[in-house]
Amino acid sequence: MSVPLFNLAPNLTVSRLCLGTMTFGEQNSLIESFQLLDKAFNSGINFFDSAEMYSFTVLSMVKFMRADTQGRSEEYLGRWIKDRGIPRDRVVLATKVAGPSGQMTWIRGGPECLDGKNITEAIDNSLTRLQTDYIDLHQIHWPDRYVPMFGETEYDPARQYCSNPIEDQLHALSKAVDAGKIRYIGLSNETAYGLMKFLQAGDRAKDHPMIVSLQNSYSLLCRTFDSALAECCHHESVFLLAYSPLAMGILSGKYFSGGGPTDARLNLFKGRYSEGESRYNLSKANITAATREYLLIANKYGLHPVSLAIAFVLMHPLVASAVFGATKLWQLQEVLNACDVELSAEVIAEVNTVHSKFPNPCP
Repeated sequence: MSVPLFNLAPNLTVSRLCLGTMTFGEQNSLIESFQLLDKAFNSGINFFDSAEMYSFTVLSMVKFMRADTQGRSEEYLGRWIKDRGIPRDRVVLATKVAGPSGQMTWIRGGPECLDGKNITEAIDNSLTRLQTDYIDLHQIHWPDRYVPMFGETEYDPARQYCSNPIEDQLHALSKAVDAGKIRYIGLSNETAYGLMKFLQAGDRAKDHPMIVSLQNSYSLLCRTFDSALAECCHHESVFLLAYSPLAMGILSGKYFSGGGPTDARLNLFKGRYSEGESRYNLSKANITAATREYLLIANKYGLHPVSLAIAFVLMHPLVASAVFGATKLWQLQEVLNACDVELSAEVIAEVNTVHSKFPNPCP
């Protein structure tokens, strides 16, 4: 079976699998990246996701972040399209502008905020690195305000700070759409409150483009989208781009065989990957217990664990595409194989039983 397609927006049809390129330029060389892109494209994937900050080794730990690899993911993606002579309308390119962090000083000084100047500069730089005239989907990587994310679950009012108005961000994105630099806009790592505020701002200013997608984490181990965000997206016709559908590889089962390969991300960057080790911490009993039960379900029904995890995400009616990463060709093939899998009612019932026992251990 070929990779199915999804109409994300008018004249924007994306494959239901989206190859994330975060590892390009760090874990993957240029040659390796081209091999992955070739196989993905030839297998029916037309949707590729990047970000201006990629590639990077570690998020939230300054001493291990790499200024010299920033932007390399977009560069590799652009070089591949040009070198292979692929018609621009055959691929859908998504990328992201970095939100304020105060740590990535090599990206516009931090960046300090998401004002019009920062957004415009980010778009122009991404266009240059991608060697293209337009970006199909431009996303705000994370909000320009305090929100609990990357494993945090509780909102702390004391951590809120003065942020750039959503209206200003939309205005800058609207100007980029009018200029033909981007086609559609999306959000990432956003909350129900933030999504609705963007939509309300777009409604008030009729010339502003509307949000078409939300790229948030979703997997067997993280179904937090299914509460408030799912209702918002359903009523507002916003679709989910589900990132980390394998929970950073945990749901493949590879970490349960002697601790996993030495070059697996949680091993390769052990002690240096703050987001990964807080959100996907295998020392937490509920994560390991839930994962083991999902692996047992896969075994019981003759499914590859990757097929179970990916097929579960793709069956969600609000999921447009599953955004996944792969550093090796055989990993990519395992994800592609999931397109041939349709989960039975019995499998879903057992999955939901595990979820009720261990709800969202990797939020």
